Amino acid sequence: MQKQSSTTEEEKYNLFRVIFLAFVAAIGGFLFGFDSGVINGTVDALQSAFNADAVGTGFNVASVLLGCAIGAFFAGTLADKYGRKPMMLATAVFFIISAWGSGISASSFEFVIYRLIGGFAVGAASILAPAYISEIAPAKIRGRLATLQQLMIVIGLFAAFMSNYWLVGMSGGASELHWMEFQTWQWMFWAEILPASVFLVVLFFIPESPRYLVAAGKTELAGNVLAKISDPETAAAKVEDIKSTLREGSKPKLRDVISKYTGKVHALVWVGLGLAALQQFTGINVIFYYGATLWKAAGFTESDALLTNVISGSVNIFFTFVAIALIDRLGRKPLLLIGSLGQAVMLGILAFIFGTASLDTAGNLMLSDSMGTVALLTANGYIAFFAFSWGPVMWVMLGEMFPNQYRGAALALSGLAQWIANFVITMTFPILLTSLGLGFSYGIYAFFGVVAYFFVKSLVKETKGRTLEDMSREQDLEEQKYA
Repeated sequence: MQKQSSTTEEEKYNLFRVIFLAFVAAIGGFLFGFDSGVINGTVDALQSAFNADAVGTGFNVASVLLGCAIGAFFAGTLADKYGRKPMMLATAVFFIISAWGSGISASSFEFVIYRLIGGFAVGAASILAPAYISEIAPAKIRGRLATLQQLMIVIGLFAAFMSNYWLVGMSGGASELHWMEFQTWQWMFWAEILPASVFLVVLFFIPESPRYLVAAGKTELAGNVLAKISDPETAAAKVEDIKSTLREGSKPKLRDVISKYTGKVHALVWVGLGLAALQQFTGINVIFYYGATLWKAAGFTESDALLTNVISGSVNIFFTFVAIALIDRLGRKPLLLIGSLGQAVMLGILAFIFGTASLDTAGNLMLSDSMGTVALLTANGYIAFFAFSWGPVMWVMLGEMFPNQYRGAALALSGLAQWIANFVITMTFPILLTSLGLGFSYGIYAFFGVVAYFFVKSLVKETKGRTLEDMSREQDLEEQKYA
C-alpha cells in the first residue's frame, strides 16, 4: 500500500514562525518589484543621459531581463546543490551592487553591466522565494503564504513608483540635479540600497528549507527545522514522508527534469514553461516598465504619468490581497481562468481606444479627457484582473506543482522561460509603439489572454490543499502509466 502523508502538519503548526520565515523570503520579492518598477520613471532621463535611440533605450530597460533569465536558471540549479538560503544571501549582495552601480553609470555599457547584475538578483529571487515558502508552508495555508511573494512584489513596485514620484516632485524632473549635484534618476536607483541591506541582514535569522536538507542527507537538521515550524511529535515522520518522494542516494539535479520512465522531459515541466511565458505575453510588464512613457504618449504630463503609476500600484496591491483571500478557498485554477478572460477583455478595450485615437502633427496620441479617463480605468481594470490571478497564482503554482525530486530544476527552466518572455515583450514594445502604435500592440496582448484561458483549462491541474509529497507521488504514478 502506498504511503500517505500525515495531515498533522496541516492541523498543527507554529503560525508566527511560518509567517516570519515566509515574510523574510518574500523580501526578495519586494526587491524584485522595486528593481522592476524603478526603471519606469527613468526611461526618458536615461535616453537623454546616454544619448540613446529607441532601440538603445529599449535595451537599457530590457537588459536587466537577460540577467533575470540567467539568474533564474542558475539559482534554481545552484539552490539544489548548495541550498536555498545561501543563494538568497547572494541575491541580496547582488541587489546592493546593482543599485549602487546603476546610479553611478556614465554610459549605456556601464549601466547595462550593473543592470545585468541586478537581473541576476531579480531572477534568482523570483524562483527562490516561491520555492522556499512552498517548502516550509503547511498545505492548508500554502497558497496564501506563497502569494505573499507576489504581494511583496507589488508593494515593491508601488514603493518604487512612490519613490520616483517623490523625487521628481522635489527636483522637477528625472534629469534635473538633486542632492549632492547628482541627477534625480541616479537617486531613484540608489533608493534600493536600504531595503536590499535589510534583506541581507534578516536572512541570517532563517533556517534552510527542510526539504532541501532531506535531499542533502541532513535529515537530523531537517527534523529540527520541522519541529520548530510544525508539530514536534510528527517531525520525524514528516522527514520520512519527504524521503519517500526522493530518489535514494541521489540529490536533485538539472537532468531530473527528464523522466526516468519515458526518457523525455516531464509533461509537468512543459506546463510550467507555458504558465511562465503566458504570464508575460499578456503584456503586464509593458505597463510597469513603460507606464510613464505610455501615458505621456497618451497626452499626460510627466508628473501626471508618474502619479498614474502610483494609482496603478495601489490597485495592484489591493487586488493582490483579494488573491490572498481567495486562493486557498476557490483554488488556483479558477482564479487563472477568470483572470485570463478579464485581462483579454480589458486589453481589447484598450486596443480599440488607442487604435481609433487621433494623432497630432508630431505623431503623438490625442485622447479627449473622457477617453483618457476611460483608458485609465480600463488599464487599472486589467491590472486588477492580473493582480488577483496570473500575478500571484503563476508563482504559487510554480512553487508547488513540481515534485520534490526536480522542483529546483523545473523552477530554473520555468524562470528562464518567464524572463526570456519578459525580455521579448519589453524589448519589442518601444519598436511596436513607434512603428505600429499602441492599438495594434494591445491587440496582440489581448490575443494571448485568450490563449492563456484555453491553456489553463486544458492542461493545468488544481493543487489547492494538497501536500507537496502527495502531489509528488501522484505525478510519479501517472508517469509510470506511460512508461
